[in-house]
Amino acid sequence: MFRTAHILGASFLFLIGQRFKRQTSDTAISWSSIPTYSYDGFDDFYNNLPYNCPLVGVELTETAIPLEAFKHPKRAVYLLGAEDHGLTQDALQRCHSLIKLRGTDSMNVAVAGSIVLYHRAVQVSSPC
Repeated sequence: MFRTAHILGASFLFLIGQRFKRQTSDTAISWSSIPTYSYDGFDDFYNNLPYNCPLVGVELTETAIPLEAFKHPKRAVYLLGAEDHGLTQDALQRCHSLIKLRGTDSMNVAVAGSIVLYHRAVQVSSPC
């Protein structure tokens, strides 16, 4: 996720309940090239969201908008759940928007995040 975020121009990354370990496969050492914030829990993260920056949750739910139909806001924070349990009910309720990727099963977080960031990069860079 660090490499994709760096390549596609994300402003920052964040971790909640730090489960990150540096990967030897990251030959670009991209984790050192993008600001990364770490929060102990969801409330700590939520209370420190950037001003005027909607929270977009990525989760397979009935109410989520399919990614291909979603219009990305000019500024946004994208929240992806852990692979083993997804987003909590509390997190889902606090998101300004929910989007989902095609499929019936959860994807690897880095893959799902990369797809969302690519979709955003293509859409935001395209003329209106």
